[in-house]
Amino acid sequence: MLLRLAYLAATNTFAFLRLLPMSDRDKDIEILALRHQLLVLQRQVGKPTFTDTDRAVLSGLLHHLPMDKLRHLLLLVRPDTIMRWHRDVLKRRHAATCRPKRRGRPPTVRSIRVLVLRLARENSSWGYRRIHGELATLGIKVAASTVWEILKEHGIPPAPERQTTTWAEFLRSQAEALLASDLFEVRTLTGARLYVFAVIEHATRRVRILGATAHPTAEWIVQLGRNLLMDLEDASSRARFLIRDRDSKFTAAFDALLADAGLKAVTTGIRMPRMNSIMERWIQTCRRELLDRTLIWNQSHLLHALSEFETFYNCHRPHRALGQAAPLRPLLEPISVPAQIRHLEVRRQDRLGGTLHEYQRAA
Repeated sequence: MLLRLAYLAATNTFAFLRLLPMSDRDKDIEILALRHQLLVLQRQVGKPTFTDTDRAVLSGLLHHLPMDKLRHLLLLVRPDTIMRWHRDVLKRRHAATCRPKRRGRPPTVRSIRVLVLRLARENSSWGYRRIHGELATLGIKVAASTVWEILKEHGIPPAPERQTTTWAEFLRSQAEALLASDLFEVRTLTGARLYVFAVIEHATRRVRILGATAHPTAEWIVQLGRNLLMDLEDASSRARFLIRDRDSKFTAAFDALLADAGLKAVTTGIRMPRMNSIMERWIQTCRRELLDRTLIWNQSHLLHALSEFETFYNCHRPHRALGQAAPLRPLLEPISVPAQIRHLEVRRQDRLGGTLHEYQRAA
């Protein structure tokens, strides 16, 4: 619009210069000719449209004339419309040069808004008053109504409606206190049956393969329970519950042994393997990655293979529940040097004759 306005101003200036050498008689004749053309256009055109530039030019040219002379001019619009256009031009110019100051309180700092949403997300029982108190403890001065508005703006309901807990959240909060155990069967090359007893920690996913035998008895289970308790004591474990099934080999002596160490045995429902899903998933992983790809000769061969797989599982194999870390090994720092990414040197270490592969960056 500004470019077109400048163009029209230049053309009108040249038109005004053209009028200087003309006599009054020539000007009167040209005015009469233009008026007649306007009459012809008014008979043919219903309602002409004016752009913002046209309005600015006409209002700038005609606002100097008195109102009584404007009423006698032959124009496509009424004189009141010309005066209104002129007022609109002045109003826009004034609004561009004198912007009003922002009214009301200043907006809340983004970092405070993020912190309020974080506190509400991590503490489902906290209402806006409790969150406001926590902010005051941190030295952040903000009104309680501001906290309420932030929560309402992001669709976060009041505290009583956010206290519902899903099973995933409940199990995650109780994971450090849970152990899971189970017996599973392995067939040797000759068809003999061997039984393996294993225990897994819910929080760290660390697995302990306690033993294997062809004739599992209650006394054998109790002895493995003693070995488990000594291992947990050495590891400073904070487990308080052990999930097991209703196998008859888990006798009252086994439960009493656990109770003396502060562990409570929790039995699963009948034909409900999902109550021990993490242990069942590990057994499936052990079969798919090891037992289905290995011919087991005898008990000693099985114990050796399971020992290698236990080390591989706990010290190298990534776990999605742990952010792709291993139970006993944290993740390495990501490579940030571009030269190292372009020249990667990764070495492979084989276990059990190549059944299991471990990859490590060269030092």
